[in-house]
Amino acid sequence: MMKRAVIEFQNFSFQYRAQTEPTLQDINLTITEGEKVLIIGPSGSGKSTLAHCLNGLIPFAYPGEMTGTMRMMGQEQKELGISELSNIVGTVLQDPDGQFVGLTVGEDIAFRLENEGIPQADMIGKVAAAARAVDIHEYLGAAPQSLSGGQKQKTTLGGVLVNEVGILLFDEPLASLDPYTGKKAIELIDRVQQETGKTVLIIEHRLEEVLHRPVDRIIVMSEGRIAADLTPAELLSSDLLRETGIREPLYLTALRYAGCPVTPEMNPQNLAMMELDSCTDKLQAWYDNHGAQPESPEYPPVLELRDISFGYEKSRPVLQGLSLQVGRGEMLCIAGRNGAGKSTVSKLICGFYRLASGTILMNGRDIGSDTIKERADRIGFVMQNPNHMISKTLLYDEVALGLRQRGIMEEEIGERVHGILKVCGLYPFRSWPVSALSYGQKKRVTIAAILVLQPEILILDEPTAGQDYRHYNEMMEFLLDLNQQGITVIMITHDMHLMLEYTERAIVLSDGIKVADDRPERVLTDTDVVRSANLKETSLFALAVKAGIRQPVEFVRRFIAHDRRSRGQ
Repeated sequence: MMKRAVIEFQNFSFQYRAQTEPTLQDINLTITEGEKVLIIGPSGSGKSTLAHCLNGLIPFAYPGEMTGTMRMMGQEQKELGISELSNIVGTVLQDPDGQFVGLTVGEDIAFRLENEGIPQADMIGKVAAAARAVDIHEYLGAAPQSLSGGQKQKTTLGGVLVNEVGILLFDEPLASLDPYTGKKAIELIDRVQQETGKTVLIIEHRLEEVLHRPVDRIIVMSEGRIAADLTPAELLSSDLLRETGIREPLYLTALRYAGCPVTPEMNPQNLAMMELDSCTDKLQAWYDNHGAQPESPEYPPVLELRDISFGYEKSRPVLQGLSLQVGRGEMLCIAGRNGAGKSTVSKLICGFYRLASGTILMNGRDIGSDTIKERADRIGFVMQNPNHMISKTLLYDEVALGLRQRGIMEEEIGERVHGILKVCGLYPFRSWPVSALSYGQKKRVTIAAILVLQPEILILDEPTAGQDYRHYNEMMEFLLDLNQQGITVIMITHDMHLMLEYTERAIVLSDGIKVADDRPERVLTDTDVVRSANLKETSLFALAVKAGIRQPVEFVRRFIAHDRRSRGQ
């Protein structure tokens, strides 16, 4: 039986009121009932604008000019009010904190029902059913802000499901989640879609992670147009991902390096099911022709944590007897599950919190009595949420703020700010108000505001969250350049690609305890560490095992070294 169309774009274009050119151009797209569709594309490609058209933020929050036709459930979108659209499309944002309205999980899920005047007896049953559907029913009395990242997403999804909408729209659902929790989020989305038959649209940068569960189609956006509308197998067998600046799964990059042609018949969208018989000899030959890699150099210590402990409440320690050393000029990452204590470590180093016990040394000197300002002259810190850092209206003023506070001449400020904005891909927006920027662009603003100060140690909390592959590479190459000039870079990250591609050492925390301090390829191939810290085993290791490579860990290491050389590092 032919399924009905629930979303239809015909020759559709949209231009924001403040823009001189359309952001969406000549969109022709039909999505049918019960489909699961992934929308990908670089920043500025128009995918977020497309989402705003679907959920009614365009034109009600972001006015502009629409041409062509857009229908939702057979009705013209422009004839529907925002309330009617919200009954058709339920949106789960990338930042769950921005979507909470209730004091408890139960209140938050019930918010829409309360607005509609649903009797309390009926409301209790509906809330319980929605909470059980997303496995958050045991936390109905908890405050949303006290939950983990994955639990917050479950709460926002429950608030959408309670309204019984036909279309679920996920805007970068993996942006703030550790790898294991992200995997569970994709499994949850898939289960809900399978059990309810709802149409699901996912907008996400992390293609490999989303393909942990099947999708029907992938829509590739580029420069405001649909560049491709293909099955996952067709897309992964083409060159479109590289041509549009989207990161392909690492195991496909490894196959390409080994000279293995990839076809749709090989099922490239699922490594576990992928047919590799024609590739094993080539993979082995590639491995044999790329020699063993040297160990990392020794770095003199610049920062040392000795037996530190800390807890927000005395009875609940977050960190327990943690010791670690950071070398001068090193580029390393701190990884682990949400709530493992990663961000707490950075805030203790910066002086935002005081240690319960232990010592922090910088250049061999105890900095325990140093003020936050004294530490900030040598240690730069970029927070995970850009909205927690931004204080100025205009982008330029935000990046220039630290230099002005330090009494730098305005001419030098202009040169340094413009230079940093170019590197961070923000120069075209130098006169914009910060409020007009996307979440990912705001993230780059906060990084630029710290980088312009040229600190001795740079700590970044999830530096690449919400960034597309091109801006990710630009940012990381810039950080690498800084690192090669002698700046020590510490990154707190959930991004296993970042860990492998750009760092030589990974410190892994679990429940406030250090469980690993080793090279990234050894960390991400250690089953016990991966499980205890909610990480994700790299697909390169899985590929090597599947292909019968005798030393799969060394295969990963040789791949990373070759990949770095290919990118000119």
